[in-house]
Amino acid sequence: MRNLASKEQELLRLALQLNAEALAEIYDRYSPGLYGYAMRLLTDTVLAEDCVAEIFARFLKSLQKGQGPRDHLRAYLYRITHNWIVDYYRDHQPVSALDETLHETLQSDEFPEEEVAKRIRQKQIREAIRHLTPSQQKVISLKYLEDWSNEEIAQVLHKSVGAIKSIQHHALANLQKLLMENTDEQSD
Repeated sequence: MRNLASKEQELLRLALQLNAEALAEIYDRYSPGLYGYAMRLLTDTVLAEDCVAEIFARFLKSLQKGQGPRDHLRAYLYRITHNWIVDYYRDHQPVSALDETLHETLQSDEFPEEEVAKRIRQKQIREAIRHLTPSQQKVISLKYLEDWSNEEIAQVLHKSVGAIKSIQHHALANLQKLLMENTDEQSD
């Protein structure tokens, strides 16, 4: 773990000098994970690709201005990815989950009921996550979508492990409440 951290620090040091090889290595190292993260939250390959492209463009602009991260490069990239996704959802009115899911399923020439139900549930969960506080969103996303440990999340968010566990507990309770409210509304 220490060797990875020192490699990341060296890459960041070179990136701050706008070293092309270091920037390429950073892209190669982090873009697949950022794309996967964006894809899970956006469920659209074009949007996920746009997101990753924009993240690295913002990263490069901040480096050119002498700004950007001084440590925790991975955390910085995930944080700006998360912020881009939040901004995207804030700026775009969501389409009805049922309408969107039916459209996607009909386009695939299949109509399995289980797949429709699964996609609707996934959209409900993503929508519920958007109603959490920003810190709850980050903890849930990093913990359950990126499979980070509580220690890694604590380091990135500059909080104690206990605080991360508390945020996670409250987030899961809020998610459960939101999903139950959504189920109650649909049964009415």
